[in-house]
Amino acid sequence: MFPSSSQKKSWIFSNEQELSKQRENANKAFIQRHVQRIQYLGDEEKSQYFLSPNEERMLVKFYEVKMRDFCRRFTPEMPKVVIGTAFHYLKRFYLNNSVMDYHPKEMLITCVYLACKVEEFNVSIKQFVGNVKGDLEKATDIILNNELLLMQQLNYQLTIHNPFRPIEGLLIDLKVRSHLRDPDRLRPSIDDFLDKLWLTDACLLYSPAQIALAAILHSASKNQENLDAYVTQTLLDKNNGSQYLKDLIEAVRKIRTFLVKNVEPPTRDQVKRIEKRLEVCRNEETNPDSEVYKQKLQEMLYEDD
Repeated sequence: MFPSSSQKKSWIFSNEQELSKQRENANKAFIQRHVQRIQYLGDEEKSQYFLSPNEERMLVKFYEVKMRDFCRRFTPEMPKVVIGTAFHYLKRFYLNNSVMDYHPKEMLITCVYLACKVEEFNVSIKQFVGNVKGDLEKATDIILNNELLLMQQLNYQLTIHNPFRPIEGLLIDLKVRSHLRDPDRLRPSIDDFLDKLWLTDACLLYSPAQIALAAILHSASKNQENLDAYVTQTLLDKNNGSQYLKDLIEAVRKIRTFLVKNVEPPTRDQVKRIEKRLEVCRNEETNPDSEVYKQKLQEMLYEDD
């Protein structure tokens, strides 16, 4: 399953520096493609024209919170697995693409819509956009026009291994092989842990099983329970050796520290300043509000006539 999956082979990275490098490369690639448009500007103006990788990351983090809120409010109630899959898609997309090409507010609804399809949460496009604020016809066009692009940028690797199944397996095992009283009482803290973890890069760095174990141990700690003996003596096969245990404990520790070091999302004022600059430097060919985009869309629609 996961060990042989495209997720493991293509979308789990060694460290946070590797993720930062990919995002920086996406930013540089956009600037190189569009630098000719600012040849008339002075050096200082040129340096401030495009968004920096850090500003791009701030904008994506802001819209990750918006996506979480959208999923929470969704009617009918959205399964947790859909939310997890949508977060994977959004994070993967902005590893290799710039917000100056594709605005996160447009891609987030596309990610959620595609996740609904992949995870077989059956809602029609009309029912889906009914949850979107604003122009429903425009939202429909954005989703349908970006859906194929999103799949292409994900290399059509749409199957996501989320931590929910490993969590259920661990809870069952706790009921059978541990002395923990009523393991189900760990669920609220587990859900809270994952809810916050989606706003970090943990799912791009660690396996679903590692995240699941971190969620279980975090919740146990919140409930003043100690599962160290269960993990070291019962859960893990002693034949795996001490190094395996050390690596797992280190991975769990790092996952749990994500919640501590996770930077707060930018304020609305910060985002307004970034988006004001984005209006100037954005690629007009991928901006649904621009005349260039509308003309390009018309040409695509009638090119076979």
